[in-house]
Amino acid sequence: MTLLDDPRITRLITLIRAALRPPKGAGRIALALCFGVLCHVIFVAGVLAMIVMMFFGLSKCLGTVMWPMAVVTNAALIAQFPLAHSLLLTGPGGRFLARLIPGPHGQTLATTTYAIIASIQLLVLFTLWTPSGIVWWQAEGAVFWAVTGAYAASWLLLLKASFDAGAEVQSGALGWMSLMARIRPVFPDMPTLGLFRLIRQPIYVAFALTLWTVPIWTPDQLALAICFTTYCLLAPRRKERRFAQRYGDRFARYRADVPYALPRLLRDRPDAK
Repeated sequence: MTLLDDPRITRLITLIRAALRPPKGAGRIALALCFGVLCHVIFVAGVLAMIVMMFFGLSKCLGTVMWPMAVVTNAALIAQFPLAHSLLLTGPGGRFLARLIPGPHGQTLATTTYAIIASIQLLVLFTLWTPSGIVWWQAEGAVFWAVTGAYAASWLLLLKASFDAGAEVQSGALGWMSLMARIRPVFPDMPTLGLFRLIRQPIYVAFALTLWTVPIWTPDQLALAICFTTYCLLAPRRKERRFAQRYGDRFARYRADVPYALPRLLRDRPDAK
């Protein structure tokens, strides 16, 4: 398969070309561009906040709530992300996103709106966390570079998994670019390429890996890692139920052939003894 035959790339090229040749409509174009800029600026800010703050084990966050009340606020910061993230992916959540933007373009912008909300959640979590002030362990010397390399590799793995799932959806670009081109958003097909050949949930696995490969360990980081890893293991079950309803036997065959979170080192062969 060449790059131009790759559906992940052809979808992006088609969407970008359509957005670069928008039909007339100054108001629609302005709205699309405003949402695009807002989405990607907040997206980058949220991801950078997560990368930097977790690198320091949440010891450099900006929250100033007094203890022990900080326990409650930090717990709320942890809970708000998975709760809203999951609820907005339900049927009622999708309808809420479509109505959140007044006017006729709310449905088209829903994926962009979702990305904006998720990015704000990350930004709030990783900037407003109140550090405990306790550092259990800090990597040094060669160990520091090894752990930092693993941390960077985990983020690259997450980037690759997001691309395999559909970069336009994961980044929020699908909504505003579709509005720009005045077309109906076209969602990616069931992902089976790239890392999805090895496991069914590479995004969640890569996200979990970023939680456990940090060079500084604190009680804060451990609490975050345990809570979000639990979410990464359980939340995809709901997603797979949606896929089972949407894709039927096709997803059933994929699920039977590809493991959930841990890749098979060896595949069974008919001639294996």
